Amino acid sequence: MFEMKPEYMTGITMIDEEHQKLFELADQLYDLLNNDFIHDKFDYIVEVINGLKEYAKKHFKDEEEYMMSINYKRLFSHKIEHQAFLEKMEGLDLESIDEDQKQTCLELLGFVSDWLVNHILGNDILIGK
Repeated sequence: MFEMKPEYMTGITMIDEEHQKLFELADQLYDLLNNDFIHDKFDYIVEVINGLKEYAKKHFKDEEEYMMSINYKRLFSHKIEHQAFLEKMEGLDLESIDEDQKQTCLELLGFVSDWLVNHILGNDILIGK
């Protein structure tokens, strides 16, 4: 469901590969939600969400280091967007996820997907130009 589309490509291999991984992690959570063979998914959900948060941190660090290396003029505003995403992810109430796993995770996936697509198309794509 969540996939890296050709129009999301920046032309910078490292960034594109890391974006691909972020989409894969979102898709992993979606697949988990729709797996009827696992009844209590809470521990698995937390594991995937934590993996997504940690990988986002790694990706943002790598991307920001790359932008510094090319003296990218929009680095500061870019870092602010990254920080806002991480704050949203860190602020997740895991207890609310346990109460209504599917609905809460679908809302989270909507946020992650919208943020990724809008950030890539509105900001990251400019790094490669």
